[in-house]
Amino acid sequence: MRGCARRRGRPGVPLPGILLLIPPLLLALQLLGVGPRSPRGTRAQGAEEQEVAFSVINIEPERSPRQRGFPSRRPGLEEQEEEEEQEEEEEEEGGEAQDGERRRLARTYEDENEMLSRQPGSRTLQVQPWAADGPSFTAELDRIITYVTRPQLNCSRVLSPGQAQAAQAPADSPQWLLCADDWLLPAADTPCVAYSFSMEGLDADFLKTVSGLGCEVHRFDPSSSRASGGYRGNPLASNHGDRGVVSRHKMWLEWRAPRKRRQRTRSNLGSVSQTLADIMASLGHHTVHFLYADLLSAEWRVFQNWIESGTLQSVHHLVVQVHLQWAGFEVGGTNEEVLRYWFSVLRGLQASGLKLVHSSAGVGHSVLKQTVANIHSSYILSWVNAG
Repeated sequence: MRGCARRRGRPGVPLPGILLLIPPLLLALQLLGVGPRSPRGTRAQGAEEQEVAFSVINIEPERSPRQRGFPSRRPGLEEQEEEEEQEEEEEEEGGEAQDGERRRLARTYEDENEMLSRQPGSRTLQVQPWAADGPSFTAELDRIITYVTRPQLNCSRVLSPGQAQAAQAPADSPQWLLCADDWLLPAADTPCVAYSFSMEGLDADFLKTVSGLGCEVHRFDPSSSRASGGYRGNPLASNHGDRGVVSRHKMWLEWRAPRKRRQRTRSNLGSVSQTLADIMASLGHHTVHFLYADLLSAEWRVFQNWIESGTLQSVHHLVVQVHLQWAGFEVGGTNEEVLRYWFSVLRGLQASGLKLVHSSAGVGHSVLKQTVANIHSSYILSWVNAG
């Protein structure tokens, strides 16, 4: 007891001082990660981990691979599929409205599409640059006259006007010539087809030549009262297929394609003006071996139609009279612009495969209503398709 009393009475560290040291010690241990964590802190951290786990478990698995940005097959496939789906929807929406129109157009242009499918030379007329640095009447005219008076192909044997036997070119220059080299004429067992478009009767020698060759000949003249037999409104009803016999039609060439057309059947156009492609389709011709045309200044627009439609690919020999005294039907602009347009058309004929084999001058010396010495108002040009 005395010992205890002595120990209790021994001076030491007071108890309040010890209690003051405990909180700093616990705080130091907690900061060092050694001591116990408070339950409240643990719950807060656990709640934080639960929130992260919740976002991963409940949201992420619901997202498809496309939504997470992962390529399902290969990069860019989904974008392509989406575009295809969108296009299919648009096609379905407009398909019903377009089906009827497509069927109508398919029926309406069946013959023309058949013709154009055989025309690989379809092209847009290319306007040529100026002959000089700028517009010049003299320069443009000189370029045209040089072009139409210089043959591009020499023929060893020719067919002269009114003659059906090939021979060497005559010494005196005839109005026109047909190149009669063997590789340029239809085979002996191939029926030839000849067209003539003329209102002034200047094609008599041409008709005699092609009839002598035994061709199936068709003559077109809207002013003629001697059209071949047929019913009214059918200008192409004729003795189709008779070789050496001239079938006459009261109709003319058109260079504009009508926007609305009735369904056409063979030998039934019911119009006095049609494009060359329409006429060929209606008569059942794939090729015209010989074609003569005096179109009275409509030739420039008709040429353009032939170039752009590719019809020239089906014409082997072409004899045409070109007129220079005025611009021509539906040709406008200054004189210089008209001359450049004419030259562009001539170059378009060459680009379509035609080669000039003969040229003869007509009467008069008027060009676009101007008198020009040593230059004629018209020229008869003979071409052959050597393409």
